[in-house]
Amino acid sequence: MQMTMRWFGKDYDSVSLEYIRQIPGIRGIISTLYGTLPGEVWEKEAIVKLKEEVEAAGLVLAGIESVNIHDAIKTGARERDKYIDNYIGTLERLGKAGVHMVCYNFMPVFDWTRTDLAKPRPDGSTTMSYDQSVIDTIDPDDMSSLIERQSKGFVMAGWEPERLARLKELFAMYKDLDEAGLFENLKYFIDRIMPVCDKYDINMAIHPDDPAWPVFGLPRIVTDREKLLRLVGLSKNPRHGVALCTGSLGTNPANDIPAIIRSLRGRIHFAHVRNLLHTAPGKFEESAHLSSDGSMDMFAVMKALYDINFKGPIRPDHGRAIWGEVCMPGYGLYDRALGAAYLNGLWEAIDKMSGK
Repeated sequence: MQMTMRWFGKDYDSVSLEYIRQIPGIRGIISTLYGTLPGEVWEKEAIVKLKEEVEAAGLVLAGIESVNIHDAIKTGARERDKYIDNYIGTLERLGKAGVHMVCYNFMPVFDWTRTDLAKPRPDGSTTMSYDQSVIDTIDPDDMSSLIERQSKGFVMAGWEPERLARLKELFAMYKDLDEAGLFENLKYFIDRIMPVCDKYDINMAIHPDDPAWPVFGLPRIVTDREKLLRLVGLSKNPRHGVALCTGSLGTNPANDIPAIIRSLRGRIHFAHVRNLLHTAPGKFEESAHLSSDGSMDMFAVMKALYDINFKGPIRPDHGRAIWGEVCMPGYGLYDRALGAAYLNGLWEAIDKMSGK
């Protein structure tokens, strides 16, 4: 595996590449052209500039998270082919620049949902949390203002103001779409992009839904082992794969994540590994990566990835805000650095225990 860190770019991120480079074991960066809108063709010069900036800091651009999918593609609207052509154009430019992994999601309207971006924890840190009972009392139109109030002035990934200004329109687009239709539209998209992925050796990694159940009545198709197996079965091409996110799948405590990992051997192209703590049904908070701080067995997760011979990029995912750091919620330096060190330690121990 290749340990990496997500970075949003110097104009958006509170963390510098120079600081990331100092974390032991971090050699790769997962980034994006933050500020581009779904449906736009990425500029070749901007891709090259991003890659050169990462490399100048002594790191490598290990993948892109995300090239976002236009809603016309997800809903199967008449204009979807135009936006798929644009997506293919972006993939071609990424491939020519030497980028070989792209993470994306197929979630309707909201890329992820939380009800509190700075919930105090007993240790004095703050973290992101979710409470279904709160969601049940919220008008979907109010979600964007809730996130904006708690974002500390940062533009949150998946909650870009340009999209959220169109919430009523977006909900109208999805009102007649069910799981079967969303699966069908995903297959159409996958079939269209696989030839360019083959040409440029690009692995496509779809991110699970977060949380792993319907929110505001919107369909979810990447939530558990059954749906993941159905998803990878949409194409025999192994470049069509999964971004295994323990945090998203772990929102449902019934998900056996090590078993899911083993069932997806050869189709996991990227991994987000983090812990979270379940406090009640439909209620959880994001914890430190350490197993004992949350509800998940991180050793078992890393062992499963090791057992399937996972060689792709992995990154610590959302971290707590600790030590007074002012940062984008979930994406500070300090707790993610602790998480990376912990995951690297688990991997080293598993490797030495294997006797290889």
